[in-house]
Amino acid sequence: MTFDTSGGSGARGSDPRVEGARRRNAQLFAVFRDETATEPTRLAARDGLVTLHLPLVEHCARRFRNRGEPFEDLVQVGTIGLIKSIDRFDLERGVEFSTYATPTIIGEIKRYFRDKGWAIRVPRRLQELRMQIGAATGELTQTLGRSPTPRELAEALDCTVEDIVEGIESSNAYSTLSLDAADDSGEDGGTSMLDTIGIDDEGLEHIEIRESIKPLLEALPAREKRILLLRFFKNRTQSEIADEIGVSQMHVSRLLSRTLDQLRSSLEETV
Repeated sequence: MTFDTSGGSGARGSDPRVEGARRRNAQLFAVFRDETATEPTRLAARDGLVTLHLPLVEHCARRFRNRGEPFEDLVQVGTIGLIKSIDRFDLERGVEFSTYATPTIIGEIKRYFRDKGWAIRVPRRLQELRMQIGAATGELTQTLGRSPTPRELAEALDCTVEDIVEGIESSNAYSTLSLDAADDSGEDGGTSMLDTIGIDDEGLEHIEIRESIKPLLEALPAREKRILLLRFFKNRTQSEIADEIGVSQMHVSRLLSRTLDQLRSSLEETV
């Protein structure tokens, strides 16, 4: 089965269906290009052209069926290329619509696979630059007998060294490794990358405060320093502290409050 030169589908020759598709194609394009027609009329003609040439999209999409993407998605992407072709097609150039539309439809599907292959979305400019760098690297490697430098690549591609570096760095977004992926080098299956990643040290959150308060603690009288040590480092109650240092619990409470207020005020002055 082949596609007729008008863009409709069917066997070549005098098949009435083919002739009908040709006439329908010409009528719809005439309405779509008629600037005197109303907007709803032109849009209806455009929709009719999409429906008429949908078999061409399906034919192009079948070439990519076994590449891991649903056929329906490929048809949707190819339909975008069909719509672009309809909007840009010039009847006066004498080119058959199917001939004009096929490269655009296939190009849209290929672009979809190219975009889909990137694990992290990067600008299309960098995707295309990456492909150019790969091709230029192979050619220059054969010519120079060594890997080309970024400057040599920039001269070959007529761009800046910064562009080359950005294009090379964007290659890291093409594929990623799951944090759960295991290293199979070990006998027990290895550890995952997640197992090797460190965790936040909770002690770091208050290290600045601890370092700032150290000299203030050193400047305290021995009794106040001992009370703080017993209360906050050895978790003694105020009654236990009072018994150990030979004062009343009320006095321990007052000493604690006064010492903490003093430390707080001194710390605020140093911050």
